[in-house]
Amino acid sequence: MASTDMKLRHILQKAECGESLSSLELQFLLGLSKPDDLNQVFKLARSLRDRYFENKVFLYGFIYFSTYCRNDCTFCYYRKSNVHPKRYRKTESEVLDAAVSAAESGVHLIDLTLGEDPFYYKRYGFSSLVDLVKKVKMNTGLPVMISPGVVPEHVLNDLSIAGADWFACYQETHNKELYKQLRLKQNYDLRFSSKQKAMGSGLLVEEGILAGVGETLPDVAESIESMSRLGAQQVRVMSFVPQKGTPMEQWQSPPRIRELLIIAVLRIVMPDRLIPASLDVDGIQGLQGRLDAGANVITSLVPPKLGLAGVAQSTKDINEGFRTVQGIIPMLNQMGMRAASLDNYYSWIIREKEKLRMLQSREMRAL
Repeated sequence: MASTDMKLRHILQKAECGESLSSLELQFLLGLSKPDDLNQVFKLARSLRDRYFENKVFLYGFIYFSTYCRNDCTFCYYRKSNVHPKRYRKTESEVLDAAVSAAESGVHLIDLTLGEDPFYYKRYGFSSLVDLVKKVKMNTGLPVMISPGVVPEHVLNDLSIAGADWFACYQETHNKELYKQLRLKQNYDLRFSSKQKAMGSGLLVEEGILAGVGETLPDVAESIESMSRLGAQQVRVMSFVPQKGTPMEQWQSPPRIRELLIIAVLRIVMPDRLIPASLDVDGIQGLQGRLDAGANVITSLVPPKLGLAGVAQSTKDINEGFRTVQGIIPMLNQMGMRAASLDNYYSWIIREKEKLRMLQSREMRAL
């Protein structure tokens, strides 16, 4: 007992001083289960978050505008072979209306998400997607995140020129064998390199993993190290939720403490990164725990009554209005936290993009 307590104190002291943690130290933290130990980890995570972001959180509006996908991921409700989802592809005017509605509600970013829709990949090319990003940016004046899956490098360049600020593309796991079981017939290296290419195009990158899909503690530690090495500006974890009509339908969703502990360790390893607390898994009921674990972004805020879906939970809390800025402000107030200003968010983005440019300049000089 004393040995465990001493080891935990030593690791947390290292992290608080900005020292790197080894894979074994990460696994030690990820394997903790006693409430007192967990509370120490969460306390440090909050302290590090407050060191860089004070008590401010950023708010992301989520527009899942196409539920068609060419992939057959075993965990995803919208896999191409699943007959259960309601498929839709929103028109440009519907997307713009939703984006403006989200902007007017007070979000800091518009997250445009879609499956790898054959409409773009096989039939019409990506010009209409690029044009949509440009119009959302012009109509809202907000930063834009685009989550289109793996796209050609020239499309990443076009999206950046059109005004996209972020490219989101989740690996789900950095264990290549587990990846093969989750993302059937998809190339691991191609997906990972798409994020490196996105940063080369001047886009900020969000990377993420799933919890509860057969990963081990070493797998999670490797994912955290991989996300850190990548230099992703936003890193996330989401708990797996079993989906009707998928090969993993009978799996159990993991205890939420696993996700919360991974959030905290992500914060400890990457204290100045953005880390989401998603409303897509447990709705507003799960928000406080994720913020207490060190998250500083609230994602999956969805305008109600517009027929837009979530991902892990396609309808949860949406039409009730709980996944809106107005729906989450009371909880933020209760926790002593507050929504950042748009200027705060833009300033953060500008600083991170400048770091990217400096890094690319150094790499070019080294060639």
